[in-house]
Amino acid sequence: MRAPSSGLIAKIFLQHTEHSHLTQHLTQKHKIINYCRYVDDILIIFDNNHSNILEIINDFNSLHPKLRFTAETEEDYTLNYLDISINRTPTSLNATIFRKPTFTDIIIPFTSNHPVQYKYATARYLYNILNSNNLNQQELNIIHNILHNNSFPIKPHKPPTPN
Repeated sequence: MRAPSSGLIAKIFLQHTEHSHLTQHLTQKHKIINYCRYVDDILIIFDNNHSNILEIINDFNSLHPKLRFTAETEEDYTLNYLDISINRTPTSLNATIFRKPTFTDIIIPFTSNHPVQYKYATARYLYNILNSNNLNQQELNIIHNILHNNSFPIKPHKPPTPN
């Protein structure tokens, strides 16, 4: 598994397994509404009136003897997937940025002696998460607070731009 090609081979194997089993059988059997995979993290949205998570896990674990799937279920209608926290309401799904309990709002301070492109890269990263996940005004306010607390010159509703 330490060969440079091992990651590519694993990706091809998983894509083949997904294509041959998910699209033809499991999606219909379990009424899977949405399936998202990033490397080895999978998010499945399904109709729990037609299936349950234990049946889905059993079917996924029977796909290949070397693959083992586990489940993380929502708690208080919330599930964390990668860097997003998904909250389920009776009519929709809402996303916010997931922050661990140990999160602090410390980033490279604007007043530090780091190169300016590093400072702006940090700010761009925060805005990219916000924009790529179509997050709400509350998340924008959190980002502005993080930037303000680290002495960034920010204008409301606009990401900082390099000089």
